[in-house]
Amino acid sequence: MSAAEAGGVFRRARGRTLDAFPSEKEREWKGPFYFIQGADPQFGLMKAWSTGNCDSGGDEWGQEIRLTEQAVQAVNKLKPRPRFFVLCGDLIHAMPGTPWRKEQTADLQQVLARLDSDIPLVLVSGNHDLGNAPTPETVAEFQRTWGDDYFSFWVGGVLCLVLNSQFWYDASRCPALKQAQDQWLDQQLSVAGQRECQHAVVFQHIPLFLQSIDEDDDYFNLTKSVRREVADKLVRAGVTAVFSGHYHRNAGGTYQNLDMVVSSAIGCQLGQDTHGLRVVVVTAEKIVHRYYSLDELSEKGIEDDLMGLMKEK
Repeated sequence: MSAAEAGGVFRRARGRTLDAFPSEKEREWKGPFYFIQGADPQFGLMKAWSTGNCDSGGDEWGQEIRLTEQAVQAVNKLKPRPRFFVLCGDLIHAMPGTPWRKEQTADLQQVLARLDSDIPLVLVSGNHDLGNAPTPETVAEFQRTWGDDYFSFWVGGVLCLVLNSQFWYDASRCPALKQAQDQWLDQQLSVAGQRECQHAVVFQHIPLFLQSIDEDDDYFNLTKSVRREVADKLVRAGVTAVFSGHYHRNAGGTYQNLDMVVSSAIGCQLGQDTHGLRVVVVTAEKIVHRYYSLDELSEKGIEDDLMGLMKEK
């Protein structure tokens, strides 16, 4: 399969929505379901990290190919099928305008093309996908390659919001794009705030915080002033969970009724966690999630207690 063919297999978000889920059919709650969250396949980081050259290293990514293949195979084996598979950013390591970007993109698209066509793929932009300080040009490149950088969709009565967190990290080179997302998000949250959905959840790359809303600013979180403003806005609208990556370790915490979920990577690990995926079960009353290593999910599947939640009425 050529790169062009592979890139055409999955359905990209267009027009700020994902047409894999017709909203008129998906706005109604029909009972519990689950989805799979992954983050940071980041083709090229494992070599770059091992050599201490994260800026211009990353000229090999065979390990990431094998790990992402294992992730896709594990998801394909699950029964019943997950409603979707979301990747929360840093799809590849090579920044815009650097070597290996085209090759890493082509190889990742070929692996993702093997995902079961009945499992929609939801793609989130990360800092390596857009650049730490995105520009209109890097955002447009992402949109051509992977789809919209922010969008919403309904699934089983749940409103899902995919956000471009780089706009909250550094929008100095694209202020108009940040303003457009902010205005769009306010409109989306007005729907959630009217409680027209069973739950509302957010997917983004950079966590609002790693453990606490009051923690110090860090490379891996948003600044205090930004995170508090965004978190308060989400809480007021009734958003119950934010799923992210970026940290290459598992972390998370709560702020009022908001669950901040930070999932470790499919690719390079920067802590003691294993390459893995998160299983997220959505019931009428709650959202329950558990991180699995790729080996665990491949060999054993989802545990009985989580499967049992999906039988609840």
